[in-house]
Amino acid sequence: MVSSNPTPKKLKTLPTRRKRAKAVIAALREEFPDTKCSLIHQDAWQLLVATVLSAQCTDARVNMVTPELFRLFPTPQHFIDAPIEEIEATIRSTGFYRNKAKSLKGAATRIMAEHDGQVPDQMAQLVKVPGVGRKTANVVLGEIWNKPDGVVVDTHVGRISRKLGLTDQKDPVKVEKQLSRLMPQSEYRDFGHLLIDHGRKTCRARAPKCDACNLYRWCETRA
Repeated sequence: MVSSNPTPKKLKTLPTRRKRAKAVIAALREEFPDTKCSLIHQDAWQLLVATVLSAQCTDARVNMVTPELFRLFPTPQHFIDAPIEEIEATIRSTGFYRNKAKSLKGAATRIMAEHDGQVPDQMAQLVKVPGVGRKTANVVLGEIWNKPDGVVVDTHVGRISRKLGLTDQKDPVKVEKQLSRLMPQSEYRDFGHLLIDHGRKTCRARAPKCDACNLYRWCETRA
């Protein structure tokens, strides 16, 4: 039996963790050869919006909401002009809809005022956009421009990375920093996708399918 909230052991050496990360990526690529971002989007703005909405919400639910959202408000300027109550009503089912609507209007305002309506392609500028932290910024940078600044760390990535002994941190920014030292930048994007796929299919937080796990040999919380 594996604990769903393990206490990390002392980290192994950096070379050992790099070797393990490489093996994990190879194993998961065999299982998920077509791994990709599951948020449906047409451009950088739509992906930014979808990623903001995905906080504490499933990607499947976000994908149900965004078609109508972008039909009603197709550009950042439309988000600025829309009454916030209309945005709230459209995104209500994603949860925390008041805070998310406020963030989206703020993001649209910043992008129109300072970036001529274009989502910036640099981390330093992206994290100044309301509602955008390093996770959202790395999603956009990785998917749109293929230049993430670090590994995208969501709950799956952080939890599974701790189980595998790749990090001993819980703060997402610290997890990102540790994980990003274990692989080349070219692997940042897919590493996140692969661990998310694995977390959804096999290494579930409440009921992990350890008998079917192809990473079990590296799991440091296994019985």
